[in-house]
Amino acid sequence: MILCITEKPSVGRDIARIIGANTQHPGYYEGNGYCVTWTFGHLCTLKEPADYTLDWKRWSLSSLPMIPLKFGIKLIPQQSIETQFNTIKSLIEQCDEVINCGDAGQEGELIQRWVMQKAGCRKPVKRLWISSLTDESIREGFANLRSHDELEPLYTAGLCRAIGDWILGINATRLYTIKYSKDRQILSVGRVQTPTLALVVNRQLEIENFVPKDTWELKTVYRDTTFSSALKAFATQEAGEEILKDVAQYPLTVTDVEKKKGKEAPPRLFDLTSLQVECNKKFGMGADATLKAIQSLYEKKLATYPRVDTTYLTDDMYPKCKNILNGISRHYTDILQPLRGEKLKKSKKVFDNSKVTDHHAIIPTGQPLPQSLPMDERNVFDTIALRFISVFYPDCSFEQTTVKAEAGKYKFKATGRVITDQGWKFVYQSRKGISSSADADKNDDDRKDDETAVLPPFTKGESGPHVPKLMKKTSQPPKYYTEGTLLKAMETAGASVEDEELREALKANGIGRPSTRAAIIEILYKRGYIRKERKSLRATPAGIELISVIQEELLKSAKLTGIWEGRLRQIERGEYSAPEFISQLKEMISQIVMSVLKDNSNRQIIAEQQNDSVVKKDNKKDKTSPANPKKQND
Repeated sequence: MILCITEKPSVGRDIARIIGANTQHPGYYEGNGYCVTWTFGHLCTLKEPADYTLDWKRWSLSSLPMIPLKFGIKLIPQQSIETQFNTIKSLIEQCDEVINCGDAGQEGELIQRWVMQKAGCRKPVKRLWISSLTDESIREGFANLRSHDELEPLYTAGLCRAIGDWILGINATRLYTIKYSKDRQILSVGRVQTPTLALVVNRQLEIENFVPKDTWELKTVYRDTTFSSALKAFATQEAGEEILKDVAQYPLTVTDVEKKKGKEAPPRLFDLTSLQVECNKKFGMGADATLKAIQSLYEKKLATYPRVDTTYLTDDMYPKCKNILNGISRHYTDILQPLRGEKLKKSKKVFDNSKVTDHHAIIPTGQPLPQSLPMDERNVFDTIALRFISVFYPDCSFEQTTVKAEAGKYKFKATGRVITDQGWKFVYQSRKGISSSADADKNDDDRKDDETAVLPPFTKGESGPHVPKLMKKTSQPPKYYTEGTLLKAMETAGASVEDEELREALKANGIGRPSTRAAIIEILYKRGYIRKERKSLRATPAGIELISVIQEELLKSAKLTGIWEGRLRQIERGEYSAPEFISQLKEMISQIVMSVLKDNSNRQIIAEQQNDSVVKKDNKKDKTSPANPKKQND
């Protein structure tokens, strides 16, 4: 008998139907030589401090840092989990082979392997690895099962992540709670959440301490067109007015008219973070709401695997794309019509095997849409579908005109762009009417202005009167983070980057993983460290004070945390030593403990909101121990 272990009952039901395991029993299906059972996400977790020694049950500075000689796992103490685990264990004992059918990613690998380890599995194991839950994808996956050993580095990386979060999260949380918390309320500190909080706090302090500066720019208007001076902005109005008087003595003469043709490629396909950013900007959806919506679309077989960090497809996906487009054509007839009868464009910016590891970018599966979908899911699906359709359209073509002019010795310039062929922009122009109302209050600075002013025709050598003027410009502070811009900052370890190719390069050292970033933001809300004002994120006094009291840059630097994330990705590829990574974290927490213990400032922090129980001296329960690793202090 072959045993299949999935991560959810719903997935187990689909797989059982496809492989012919049609007889239902409590906790599993059976038939055709197979049994199909499931977990409920995490059934196991790393042991809590008190599981290693009772001395660690009590919260005390003298016990820090707590570093077990060997980390162990345990079942989450819940009756439904224990019952299902016993079913899995019994089936493992009876089977001849196991197929790991967990979610195809680092977290899914960790979930399933922990369960098999806890059950004492010694049977041969294979891996089902699929990017969507359609019947076709599942059948194809069973026909191409992967080796269990092949994915060992993926599991090792997940294990290192969990252990690293335990070492830093539990030790640092106890350390700062005991040392600085008023009334012993928990101060949550973690490997990813603290650098993320620091991003919000530092941006807020930058805004609050910002001193505006006035400058004056020289412009002139000729034939209803504004020309900008090549001179730098003036620090004082008086300095600008002296030049203004001189400029006014001369006519403006056009010295050069340059026209260049250019093209703009379609935007890249979505990974999870860019999808969350887009939905936050277009619909005002939070990162967690977007993740829930795309996860539901995945489970409904309408979209591919969502927890991905690449914007590319593999070459073998190209032949399938026409069928995917046909599958969704009923809902996008107007914008698919220009593609009918044409060979689909194949761009290296879309199809590149070297840019895909475990999963490709998020795209529709081609399954027909149901009659109705919840609004959030419909918006998310539409966003994915339009992006997917647009990459097969031609580039947008435009003509860029640059007009240079002089007034005496002073040089001026005006630029304009005329779109000559909309190309992929047609996809979005035709869908303007269905945009979310959240579009209405977007600041113009939040979106790229693709169509600058259209210039009238100019001729080299023409000359005439003009109206020079000084325009006052006041420097503006940076903007508060929104959930969307914070996700971008997490992806690039705090670097402010708009260029798509550069952003792609920085992903290797982003903080957190695409699947966990929304949860990190939710933790910061829950802990009372940040709050939302309309779309802007603001740090609370507690959040600001916590970052202020943490002097160790290793604990709050997004850049340094990004380096650790990069090492985890190297471990996943088998390019970095897992023991060395854990050893560095152990050394780091030891240094942090020593540094904090030397602080005699007697500072105290009061959290505005606290969902955790007050930490009593008898320490009834370790509230920072990760009962569910998906919600731990990372």
